[in-house]
Amino acid sequence: MGLFGGKKQTATPATASQVALDDGRSVNVDEWVDCLGDSCPRPQLMTKKALGKAASGQIVGVKIDNPTSYEAVLAMLPELGGTLLGSPKGERGWQVVIRRN
Repeated sequence: MGLFGGKKQTATPATASQVALDDGRSVNVDEWVDCLGDSCPRPQLMTKKALGKAASGQIVGVKIDNPTSYEAVLAMLPELGGTLLGSPKGERGWQVVIRRN
């Protein structure tokens, strides 16, 4: 896969689902972005695109398994107008749960 090449297509697209946060709350995620297996800058670009499409108050979940990408996505949330609700560990990596401001 090239730097900006296409990611493998999954059989089923990510859909809305509920996720339990670290503080015990549960939230409904409106859209999931699957960045498992991806490295910088793809997770940041995919997160920016998803937050750009989201309406105020919508929740976007980003699945990340690259530690550097995880830290980079968290750092760019203020400039993208996103608020981190939590980042519980998933089966592989983190599930970064973001609310669009």
